[in-house]
Amino acid sequence: MTYEKQDKPDKQIDLLQGTLDLLILKAVSLGPLHGYGVLLRIQQISGEELVIQQGSLYPALYRLEHQGAIDSEWGESDNNRRAKYYKLTAAGRDRLVQETGKWNRMAGIIGTILSAT
Repeated sequence: MTYEKQDKPDKQIDLLQGTLDLLILKAVSLGPLHGYGVLLRIQQISGEELVIQQGSLYPALYRLEHQGAIDSEWGESDNNRRAKYYKLTAAGRDRLVQETGKWNRMAGIIGTILSAT
């Protein structure tokens, strides 16, 4: 899993394990989205800094659905195409809260370590 800065597509950085799942859960917590919509929402929220590759996204959506964190149903996209829409389940909401707490705690710990003099 990688993300790339928009202005430097040759510079890719590995996402930490589990980060993509957290980003997807956050994106769909804001409202139901089809797969490509998840990509666009993450990109938009990140200020165009993160671009998630479709090859990473769809296996993650499948995994999250299989785990019961998201649910899906077929609908029609803005361009009148059939699309699978994903929404957060109650279990997904709980997981988002827990994972966000863990992420914030870890980021604080790493920030403390990196600011040590």
